[in-house]
Amino acid sequence: MSSRIEIVSRVSGRRRWTVEQKLAVLQDAFGPEGCVRAACERHDVGSGSIYTWRRQAMSGELAGVRKSIKPAFAEVQISDQLALPALTTAARTDGVIGIELPSGIRVSVDATVDADALSRVIGILTR
Repeated sequence: MSSRIEIVSRVSGRRRWTVEQKLAVLQDAFGPEGCVRAACERHDVGSGSIYTWRRQAMSGELAGVRKSIKPAFAEVQISDQLALPALTTAARTDGVIGIELPSGIRVSVDATVDADALSRVIGILTR
């Protein structure tokens, strides 16, 4: 009679960790006698998860406290006349928006502009 024993060392699929479990793993990994590699082996968790949890704990996100993002504002000046020689009269009557960036770059768009594309262009120009 032979008996067979199978040892499974990894959990298949995704695991759900509570905040308390994550904090315990972090204490084990970064405590006074802590070692990330040993904590990975003991708790069967990847080192990437441990470092992600540490970043979240340091920012307050792990405990459910999110820092609010400060709004960014741009100065807006409204003028009666835009110097847009390349635009036709029809485009001017549809509504033209002139945007001048702090770097001095001017962008002119009409009412049919794709907002996502404009956002990407302005994001690149402000770098």
